[in-house]
Parts: sequence; C-alpha cells; structure tokens
Amino acid sequence: EKTGTVTEKVSAMIVERAFGGVTHGPPEKKMGIKCSNTAEVYFENTPVPVENVLSQPGDGFKVAMQILNNGRFGMGAALSGTMRTVIQKACEHATARIQFGSRIDGYGAIQEKIARMSMIHYTTESIAYMVAGTMDSGYEDYQLEAAISKIFASEAAWFVTDEAIQILGGMGYMRSMGLEKVMRDIRIFRIFEGTNDILRLFVALVGIQFAGGHLRELQSAISNPISNFGVVLGEVAKRGKGAIGIGTGNTLADKVHPNLSDSAALTCKAVDAMGQAVEKVLIKHGKGIINEQFILNRLANATIDIYANASVLARCTKTLNEGVESAHHEEMMTKVWCNESYARIMDNLNQLKNPEVLDNFKTMAKISEAVCSKNAPVQGNPLGF
Repeated sequence: EKTGTVTEKVSAMIVERAFGGVTHGPPEKKMGIKCSNTAEVYFENTPVPVENVLSQPGDGFKVAMQILNNGRFGMGAALSGTMRTVIQKACEHATARIQFGSRIDGYGAIQEKIARMSMIHYTTESIAYMVAGTMDSGYEDYQLEAAISKIFASEAAWFVTDEAIQILGGMGYMRSMGLEKVMRDIRIFRIFEGTNDILRLFVALVGIQFAGGHLRELQSAISNPISNFGVVLGEVAKRGKGAIGIGTGNTLADKVHPNLSDSAALTCKAVDAMGQAVEKVLIKHGKGIINEQFILNRLANATIDIYANASVLARCTKTLNEGVESAHHEEMMTKVWCNESYARIMDNLNQLKNPEVLDNFKTMAKISEAVCSKNAPVQGNPLGF
C-alpha cells in the first residue's frame, strides 16, 4: 500500500506457457461438455512481467467478478437458444405421435408441458434481453441482474429438457434423438460461474443490504423526530397502509400495455409484500440474517420471480405496442406467468412467518446432522436384513 503497510490481496494477470514453470494434469473425464478440455494447471516459480497484471495490483477479485458477470449474462442468451431447439424437437414428436386414436399434442397433460416449457423459455429470453439492455445503457453495476439471469436460465433449461424427454417417452432416452446429450451438457450450468445455491444467497443479501440502509436511515430519523419529521411521518403513513392491506397501488399501470394492467398490479403487490417481509426478517435477525439460509433462499426465490415478471411485462408491452404477429400469444404467456409467479412469491414470503414451516426447517437441520454424522441414511431395513 502507499502507506507502507503490507496487505494481502488477490491480483489478476495473464500467464503464458512460454514464461516457464507452467504444467497441467490429464484431461478430466466429465459428465458433459466433453469438447471443453478441463484439467488442473500448476505454476512453479513462474515469472510474470508486471505489464501482464490486469487492472491494478490487488484488483484480482474485482476482475474475477467482472468476468463472472459476463459469463453469467451469456448463459441466459445461450440457454434460450438451447431451449428453443429442445421445444421444437418436443413439438415435432407430439404433433406426429398418434396414441389412442389422436395426436398426443391434443391431450391436456402434454399441452400443459408444452405451455410451461414455452412460458419459461419466453421468460428466460426476456430476462436475457433485460440484462443486455441494462448493460447497453451503460450501467456498470449489473451483477445482481446477471446472477438472476444465470440462476433462472440454468434451471429453466434443465426443466425444459427434462420435460421434452418425457414427451418423447422411450425415444427421448435414446442417444439418436440428441436430448440426452443436451441434458448431460446443461447440468454444469447450475454449478459453474457460481453455483445457484451460492448465487441465491448473493441475490438475497444484496437486496437486504439496501433495505438495511433504509432502516438505518429511518432509525436515525426517529432518534431526532423534530428535524426529520417528514421522513418519520412518511414512514408511519406507509406502514399504516401496509398494516390494513393497502399497498402503494399499481405503480406500473402507466408503464405497461393496458391489456397487462392486472398482471402489473399483481407484481406491484408482490413488491410491497417483499419489502415488508425483508424489513421484518431484518428487525428479527439483524446481522445474523447472513446465517439464516432457509430465509435467504426464499427471499431470493421471490426476488427472482419479481425480476422475471418485470422482464416479461416490459417485453410483452413492446410487442403489443408494435402490433407484432405473436403479440396475442405473448400476452397469454405473460398473463399466466405473472398469475402463477405471484402465487409462488406469496408462498415463499408466507413461509417466513409460518411457525410450522420454521419449525420444520429446524427439524430438517437435525435430520441432516444425524445423516451426516453417520455418512449414510440413519434408518435400517424394515425387514430386518
């Protein structure tokens, strides 16, 4: 440091094999993405020229995060293309397969699968476009959006591919159809560039950090209510409305197409409920919230759904305003998506205040401890052998 003190920090640098001291292990045998060579790399007394340091010394973590953000964003776009192809394969089979005298795409079970595959694909695409728009607008802080896009796209692609295989039945299990390769390849997307489990904690904690700042501001205002009367009065009015079930209203009404007003209203209600839930868990747990992963996961799930809603509402509004041929179809998908998404959001948030659910999680923690202590299922065979 310029102060003369020594601080351990990570630096990023470009290392070439020609520098010497660089070796690697054998290629790993992986489940999928076999065209990507994966191996351990070893460095032993490898000299690196100072001009090969990226950014500044000590900026390694920042550089790594920028690389991860770009990688996470790219997943949403890439997996949207994967899902489009998978849906096409499923529909080709469903419209050609005759069972019980009718094409199977006429049966409700198959129709629900294809509809859900289509809606989740549409939402993944919409999120990818939304993140791209944020980046193109010049915003440098899009790490939260990129993380949401990565989580959503990787899980959506797995769901769509799994359902496509189910639609094809036994044929879907055959290598000749190509879907088993897709499934093996996309499994890694929920793991690399940051596992979805860790990214969910990241999504929740970033949002809570903002809410925590607001609460600290309010606490400061309350400590001197005379000079901060406007802040305190506004907060009292807002909380009073929330207590009797009055939210901020449909603040998106003038931002979306009139056909989507009801869907936008549901999203606004979800945002209000989310804000109240975050405040309550912060007041209850304080800084200890970082250790409450059961709560954080549910806050993250609600956040992801809210962002997904905003993305499809924005995209569908544009489509309706421009009179695109697929506008009515997109409107149907958006409405169903927002309706079901609202139910998921409220379910996740309601779990945070349900004593039975919270007790169940405490019990699950004990179950996990018992299984891990034995490194195997605890129960024996009920037949005694």
